[in-house]
Amino acid sequence: MPMTRAVVLGGGGLTGQCTVRDLAHSVEFDSVLAADLDPALAERARRRAGGNRVEAAQIDVRDRAALIRLLEGASVCVNAVQYAFNLEVMAACRAARIPYLDFGGLFHMTRRQLELDESYRSEHLLAVPGLGQVPGVSNVLAMEATRDLDRVDSIIIRDGWIDLTHNGPEVLFTWSPSTFLDEMILPAVIYENGAYRDYPPMSGAEVYAFAPPVGAVKVYRTLHSEPATLPESLRDKGLRHCEWKEGGPGIDLLRIMALLGLASDAPLVVGGQSVRPREFLLALLRREKLLGVPEGVTVEDAEVCDLEIHGSTGGVAVERHAVARFPARPDWGLTATEYAVGVAGAIGAEFIVRGDIQGWGVLPPERCVPGSSFRTALERRGIESAITPPEAPLGPYGRPAPR
Repeated sequence: MPMTRAVVLGGGGLTGQCTVRDLAHSVEFDSVLAADLDPALAERARRRAGGNRVEAAQIDVRDRAALIRLLEGASVCVNAVQYAFNLEVMAACRAARIPYLDFGGLFHMTRRQLELDESYRSEHLLAVPGLGQVPGVSNVLAMEATRDLDRVDSIIIRDGWIDLTHNGPEVLFTWSPSTFLDEMILPAVIYENGAYRDYPPMSGAEVYAFAPPVGAVKVYRTLHSEPATLPESLRDKGLRHCEWKEGGPGIDLLRIMALLGLASDAPLVVGGQSVRPREFLLALLRREKLLGVPEGVTVEDAEVCDLEIHGSTGGVAVERHAVARFPARPDWGLTATEYAVGVAGAIGAEFIVRGDIQGWGVLPPERCVPGSSFRTALERRGIESAITPPEAPLGPYGRPAPR
């Protein structure tokens, strides 16, 4: 049999390191390459993954020729770099003729990626945009929860999180702060009455009761990728409304940062020097070690995604909730978000090389990922889900240990 090799771009980052570590223990791959712009981060990911199947490499994804050389002969590419580079990485994977997946494109990038579907299909190539936690797990659950419905009227996706860390840092970023800042300043795009409509970011506030341990959290509309794909995927079932809301510790701080102009890329002259506020903020967060879990801190947080679905079957109205609960992975030094995004991408890579994800084109997760086996793979990693009814709701939270 040919050797199987997974390449994780951004493999030293907050979520990519988790994908590398999960794949390092997968029976599906002979080798895993953690590739990152920062070679020290790539090496750290290699070291933490353990075993002798993981390698580290430095790569700038803007160098297309070098990226193609890095990808040639790989079995799959997991793209964990900032979503602004998704098209460049897709182009390199296309040139190297290998399957591609990423963790999301924040709506507008995802829509641009979907425009490549016909060309990918004609070349017998596969790309899966948004196969992470949210989007990703959320998309697959949406399709699983609506499979037996004759009609789907609306899907509201809400995501909430809670910090349970004892004596943890007051400020901590567990997901790309640049992406989060974009969510704070860009209009939230909602699919409403069969058409897309812009709403102000952080609008539509409501307090929502999530499954334990998250409980009641104020959530807001922000820009996200699920509404970019689910309306088309469920068009035949008449979907007329799809929106995303999120909330939890830190989201109000991000909003204040955005209001202060720290999300801006427009140059600002300070002391005779031209400074871009966002670049300054990101550099400051790195200096203060606020990206990811600090050394010596045992993180404990949790996240819950709840999809509220309204539809009908046999002319009878149905309300259904598809819920996923994401624990932290403190023994890996990972928060709930880092762990869930990383392992979802690793599962996707396994499914691709095993042939569980089939087809050609640019296919969002809900159109190509087998829901039942995906949920089983998540459960083996301690990530529970329930579709109610017919399944029982999630029980008390005890942070199930990965098997």
